[in-house]
Amino acid sequence: MAQVSDINVTPFIDVILVLLIIFMIAAPLATVDIAVDLPASTATKQPRPDKPIFVTMKADRTLAVGETPISRTGLAGSLDALTSSDRTKRLFVRADKTVPYGDVMTLMNDLRAAGYLKIALVGLESAGGTQSVGVPQ
Repeated sequence: MAQVSDINVTPFIDVILVLLIIFMIAAPLATVDIAVDLPASTATKQPRPDKPIFVTMKADRTLAVGETPISRTGLAGSLDALTSSDRTKRLFVRADKTVPYGDVMTLMNDLRAAGYLKIALVGLESAGGTQSVGVPQ
């Protein structure tokens, strides 16, 4: 029986493939948990328009334009009636803080699909421990 003097590379290839799989799984997991400490907003308050149009999303995901509850399918029609189909008017979007970000983005996409591109988000400002509404009452 003759001896084979060639190197057996099969175990070497197996080890390299296992390491490759480990790195392919571990690399994306290493960048997911990025701690970000976002700064507070230093934007100055903007003057409130004469008749602001508020689109509100409540905690139960129901919508209201002004004080009138509406369905998601009737959103475009309600806004057209309220703005006289003037799609250059600014809309103020308010959402409960328990509403997920994805639902707010869906609402903004619905507004954009209806032709309303000027959208302002309403939030709370924190100044010296007191809170006030971002759009003055």
